[in-house]
Amino acid sequence: LNGLELAAQSTPPGDDDHIHITLEVAEACFQRRALVGDKNGDAHYDVISAFQKSIRGSDTDAALHYLGQLVAAGDLPSICRRLMVIAYEDIGMANLPAAARTVQAVTAAQQLGLPEGRIPLADAVIELCLSPKSNSGITAMDEALEDVMNGHNGAVPDRLKDAHYVGAKKLGHGTAYQFPHDFPNDWVKQQYLPDTLRDAQYYHPKTNGRFESQLAEQYERLRRANRT
Repeated sequence: LNGLELAAQSTPPGDDDHIHITLEVAEACFQRRALVGDKNGDAHYDVISAFQKSIRGSDTDAALHYLGQLVAAGDLPSICRRLMVIAYEDIGMANLPAAARTVQAVTAAQQLGLPEGRIPLADAVIELCLSPKSNSGITAMDEALEDVMNGHNGAVPDRLKDAHYVGAKKLGHGTAYQFPHDFPNDWVKQQYLPDTLRDAQYYHPKTNGRFESQLAEQYERLRRANRT
């Protein structure tokens, strides 16, 4: 408001007796360059895009630069939403604890507001940039969703159908189901996918980080055991 008042007082009226404050006058009065922060303009979405791509590409300094642009524009909602998307889309299974910590950082930033909220946001951005990356979660979900949207649903196996109603047993629903917790290691060989999709594989684990590498070993071990 002080800068606006200075601009108005230092700018003479034009031919129409109105004071026209140009971008150059505003920059001079505020003593800083105007930031491209129009939330409805293409430039805003370009910065958000560059922000995500910099984290995906593990460029910490670039990511912090674009975060700085978004913070300066005061767009905390876009920062928080995009950061959580990045955490689970681009880092995901390679480092799920980092994704969870990102949610904590976003919550802290929302509670703090700006400018203090920039502190937990910066911490999250640095960790995500330097973390191993994996998009196996989103690709697995999209492959499964593609099957569903293309009509490849198949019938739910009778053993998995709801058996909590009168007449279910007569229909054979749930009667052949084996309760995994009744078996050693809480696992028993059993088909869960529909017959038409019994060999489908949606999850293709990556081994960029120790977290997903361990999950990948267990995933392959269980798939082999179910096929034997």
